[in-house]
Amino acid sequence: MIKIGIVDDHAIVRSGLKQFFADHVDLRVVGEAANGREAIDLVRNAEMDVLLMDLSMPGQSGLDVLAMIRAKAPDVGILILSGYPEEHYAMNMIRQGASGYLNKECDPMEIVNAIRTIALGRRYITPSVADLLAQQLNRKEDALPHELLSEREFQVFLKLAKGETAGDIAKALSLSVKTVSTYRTRLMEKMNLASNSDLTYYALKNKLID
Repeated sequence: MIKIGIVDDHAIVRSGLKQFFADHVDLRVVGEAANGREAIDLVRNAEMDVLLMDLSMPGQSGLDVLAMIRAKAPDVGILILSGYPEEHYAMNMIRQGASGYLNKECDPMEIVNAIRTIALGRRYITPSVADLLAQQLNRKEDALPHELLSEREFQVFLKLAKGETAGDIAKALSLSVKTVSTYRTRLMEKMNLASNSDLTYYALKNKLID
């Protein structure tokens, strides 16, 4: 018997899921919650194998409580059932410890299959999430460090590489000096470089500046 907790702020969704699971002899709902705070209490007080959780809830969202639930109950599988498309959140949630991610428009039977897979201690990866994973891996392997920068970060990078000061760049791009410094920190991290001279050397080597 697979014990399930349901977390969703809509009572009608919880009720519908409970009714649907009741038709499957190996599934039993042991508790439900309407928000993030209740979800933490539910995991603390009820023994379960899989927690089925919405992302968007009042107060603490699924995103906010995922890490807390993982810390309190590392062995509970967490299946995110969300209205958001997979490309917006799936990778992020799985990286943060979710066992699977499904869009609410999926076939109800896919939820059951996901719960059964997760109850075995495995992750449930849909074909579309597998595609996202592959794209991300390919992008990271093939991309040069500067290709990972946002448009604005790339602008700041080129100006720094040419020897412009933060003040010059702020004026040219109509930004504050503080914002330019933030972009500099961020792009240095992304490119794994330590100084402006590193930026200049990188830009020359990759023929981005003369």
